[in-house]
Amino acid sequence: MSTLLVSNPLCLNHMTPLGHPERADRLRVVERILEHERFQVLAREQATPVDLDIVARVHPSHYLDRLQEASPEEGMVQLDSDTSMSPGTWQAARLAAGGSVIAVDEVMTRKVSNAFVAVRPPGHHAESLKPMGFCFINNSAVAARYAQFAHGAERVAIVDFDVHHGNGTQEIFWTDPSVMYCSTHEMPLYPGTGAASETGVGNIVNVPLAAGDGGPEFRSAYEGIIFPRLKAFSPDLVVISAGFDAHVRDPLANINLIEADFAWVTKRLMEIADQSCGGRLVSILEGGYDLEGLARSTAAHVMTLMGA
Repeated sequence: MSTLLVSNPLCLNHMTPLGHPERADRLRVVERILEHERFQVLAREQATPVDLDIVARVHPSHYLDRLQEASPEEGMVQLDSDTSMSPGTWQAARLAAGGSVIAVDEVMTRKVSNAFVAVRPPGHHAESLKPMGFCFINNSAVAARYAQFAHGAERVAIVDFDVHHGNGTQEIFWTDPSVMYCSTHEMPLYPGTGAASETGVGNIVNVPLAAGDGGPEFRSAYEGIIFPRLKAFSPDLVVISAGFDAHVRDPLANINLIEADFAWVTKRLMEIADQSCGGRLVSILEGGYDLEGLARSTAAHVMTLMGA
């Protein structure tokens, strides 16, 4: 079976203020690198707007109504200091979540081996009732919950290697033992959550990294803590919040990973998925703000998903 790439160029229409790190060029460089000859064997599908009834299992309808009402017809609306909406934002957010749902459908029904969802805006900072950190709809949370109610997955694991802690994903599943959330991230750093002592009902596994840490510390966190917990949890689906802003080139943090580190963690997560759920794995793009680092890391990640 093949690896599926899900994207939609309309995600480029989410505009951010001049100089904002979460910009349309991020998706452009990802799309450009994945057009290379070595990626022509990817199965490809266009994301479609998510059904809001699906999202309402993660974000209450009144929150979604408020977001839609805030969407401007022109210009930009600032929701917080670094999260804003343009006329194309609401559609892009629905496409990002919709792409995640399509990927879950294809992976859970074994039409493909695994999937990478190349979309924006990202999602892991979006709490159940709060957009923040460039995020509006929590795409990984939507994917996890959808796998449960649409495909009967009893246990879903979300593994987040974005350099920023996914406070939204943690908040959404804080009291839900059917979803495990595992995260490596730099501390102290935005959003200020993610201490090792934050464990939910035993389903939250936070392994903070310090500024200056690199591949050895990152790999030790996974080998020593996260992988054993994942194996014991034995998920029916693995979802990756694939942020590439822990790359050494990234301007928003101070972790020194290289492409080989992202390829390594991807391969190891694929091995755990093979052991626990027939390889079912969905990866969803989160952060990554140096364009060259993002492109190279994405290429390494997707090549690994393809088994190359």
